[in-house]
Amino acid sequence: MNGTYFLSLIIFSPLLGIILLAFVPKTQEQTIKLLGFLATLPSLILALFAFVQYLRGYDLNRLAEKHNWIHFGKFSFLTESTFAVDYELNVDGFALVMIVLTALLATLAAVASIHIKKEWKGYFMLFLLLEIGMLGVFAAGNLLLFFIFFEITLIPMFFLIGKWGYFEKEKAAYSYLIYNGIGSAILLIVILILFARTGTSNISLLKEMLHNPAAKAQLIAPISNDLQYGLFIALLVAFGVKLPIVPLHRWMLRVHVQAPPSIVMLHSGVLLKIGAFGLIRFGLGLFPEQFRHFALFIAILGVVNLLYGAFLAFIQDDFKMVLAYSSISHMGIVLIGLGALNEAGIQGAIFQVVSHGFISALLFLLVSIFYERVHTTMLGNLGGAAKAMPLTAGFLLAGAMASLGLPGMSGFISEFTAFLGLFKVAPIIAAIGTIGIIMTAAYLLRAVLNITYGTAKRDYREVVDIQVIEIVPVLVLLGLIIFIGVYPHILANPLQATIETMLDELGG
Repeated sequence: MNGTYFLSLIIFSPLLGIILLAFVPKTQEQTIKLLGFLATLPSLILALFAFVQYLRGYDLNRLAEKHNWIHFGKFSFLTESTFAVDYELNVDGFALVMIVLTALLATLAAVASIHIKKEWKGYFMLFLLLEIGMLGVFAAGNLLLFFIFFEITLIPMFFLIGKWGYFEKEKAAYSYLIYNGIGSAILLIVILILFARTGTSNISLLKEMLHNPAAKAQLIAPISNDLQYGLFIALLVAFGVKLPIVPLHRWMLRVHVQAPPSIVMLHSGVLLKIGAFGLIRFGLGLFPEQFRHFALFIAILGVVNLLYGAFLAFIQDDFKMVLAYSSISHMGIVLIGLGALNEAGIQGAIFQVVSHGFISALLFLLVSIFYERVHTTMLGNLGGAAKAMPLTAGFLLAGAMASLGLPGMSGFISEFTAFLGLFKVAPIIAAIGTIGIIMTAAYLLRAVLNITYGTAKRDYREVVDIQVIEIVPVLVLLGLIIFIGVYPHILANPLQATIETMLDELGG
């Protein structure tokens, strides 16, 4: 496996689909659908190949890419590499797992896009651009490149929500753009301050300059302890918007309800996880001492997220809102694990990032199947669906079991290890958080039982059950959820080196 341009191929292969789609007449819908789906496959195949090779012992450092890109000028008192931004890509075990998750969910979301009703050409061109941005975020080797890919995701998401969403789609799109734009602005300020003080945006060099006393001599200007705390808090807010952390969550509720389900699959499955990825990669990676001081606060924020999302999910009448608040609640488990700052907690947090990606994508895929049949997601109007749609109802129950953490499914592994980590350092806070786990079972079972066995308020005689083209992505997602739950080593092994590196940076 030649690593010279391998990561670039993974990231930019959907661009070929965009180019081909540009030449296809918009009236040829079948061709556009096929091309949109096929364009997601190269990234998936290459990502899976890299993952398998990594499991067999391949050194991911051999995939690193570095090419000259932007130079801001030459100064006699600076080295040639100072104030230069290179095109740098590299991955570790965590980033590779996220790339596989992204590529897989993009392919499955492309299949789920059969429920889109209009303007297929524009939809799939934006869809593929969104995939490029998501893949690039996880492979970026410097902060500026990370920011550029991060911004690339905002543009297509804005149009995908605003054009192909539901009744209040414009409001949801602008809410998404404003909140995430503010988060991006804060992130850019942090990046520019670090770049101005160090002369580099390379993540590895930044770690060296911030942590190694010998390397601090290379700083252009000193970075005081107070400034480091300020930069860390800014990163916590910037990525807290994306995660989201309560009370920075209102925009996400609108997106989950108004965006088309195929796009919500990517939003809940991948885009929310960029917040967790950034908090781990940059918050914990660049500022471990500051992260340690804020660890208890982060754990408390996680418990707040968990309880707030769970209690509000319990009183919702719209199934989309149940799942939206459920996502807020489950992101709290990521914060709980990170706040523990030990091996079990960090592993649980990363497991939750991946596990919730699959589970949320499965549940929103099933939402789209129900909506296409009965044109509503209100719990009161979905009662009695099990009789007419037994397979769909069965898959919905399985997805709910995964989400509430049933043993043998991926949700159990992530929740158990995250709470195990927190119980070691803050047992009282962890005990309070377990109320959220109980509430998760309550609101999910309430919603699912209402849908499947509640009183039927409509005629289901004309309603058809899940179709073959829909059942394939459902089975893939459910299979992966069960496989990770039964054999967690498939994730634990590639993530181990990353977790050990984080613990070394934390000094324990």
